[in-house]
Amino acid sequence: MPLFTVYTPTFNRAHTLHRVFDSLQAQTCRDFEWLVIDDGSTDDTPALMARYQSEAGFPVRYLREPHRGAHYVHNLALREARGQLSIKLDSDDGCVPEALARLKYHWENIPAAKRESFSGVTGLCRDQNGQLVGSRFPSDPLDCSAAELEYRHKVRGEKWGFLRLDVLREFPYPEQVSGNFIPESYIWCQVSKKYLTRHINEELRIYWTDAPSLVHGSANPRTNAEGHRLMFKMVLDSESGWFFTAPLRLLRAAVQYIRFAFLSGVGTVKQFRDLKSRGGRLLWLVAMPFGFILWRRDCLRFPQA
Repeated sequence: MPLFTVYTPTFNRAHTLHRVFDSLQAQTCRDFEWLVIDDGSTDDTPALMARYQSEAGFPVRYLREPHRGAHYVHNLALREARGQLSIKLDSDDGCVPEALARLKYHWENIPAAKRESFSGVTGLCRDQNGQLVGSRFPSDPLDCSAAELEYRHKVRGEKWGFLRLDVLREFPYPEQVSGNFIPESYIWCQVSKKYLTRHINEELRIYWTDAPSLVHGSANPRTNAEGHRLMFKMVLDSESGWFFTAPLRLLRAAVQYIRFAFLSGVGTVKQFRDLKSRGGRLLWLVAMPFGFILWRRDCLRFPQA
């Protein structure tokens, strides 16, 4: 069993997958497998992956699927991964040669008796020009939950690291959802309630800022409204207790929950009842006029076919 499963979802990215492959070929830690799940590509990805499988100095598994969306591909990766630790490396990004070695080092530096309370290790990103993306952590290492990182420490921007596979398997995405995307915060909100993460000020991922997203291609908010509704509901259910630390941030989450709920065809009574926390329901009451206005604006800009 490898220590790491490096998981790459891809869709028509034959022109950028070399970034991932070249990065993995250069890794100083070789205790990993590369799991590539192709979400219905129509370009040269299959032929390219066959070549990579013959050239790689590490195990490569390539699964080709009909187009089902990022949330389905994520769940499939959880079922197929053979490593202990899961690390997602997007099909248009790379990482520094010592990335896996440094993540392993910091994981093993957590006392064995405490590791069960940690979900993983997260580091920093830099762009293709060598510039730091986002903000640094206030201390190194910093052990805290994802919610504490956001609301108390106010750390922003792209970050990158691994999560324990057994932890990820506790929180799969729902698959019977319209659209093809549920934001990752849906998972992080749940992980944050149970586990800490070790955060390190080391730039490990190379993030190409000029690359178009795999999943955010449509400007029409109806396209992935259900996935966004579920994510903002999870934020209100899990993180409304941080209201006095970040009131505007949570009020905006409530506004967006209402907006995407209406776009998903969910009426006001069900919106309210679906929320599990008292704080989330109070935020919903305050935010209702603003969410309703945003929804009406969406209806005018993007009439339903």
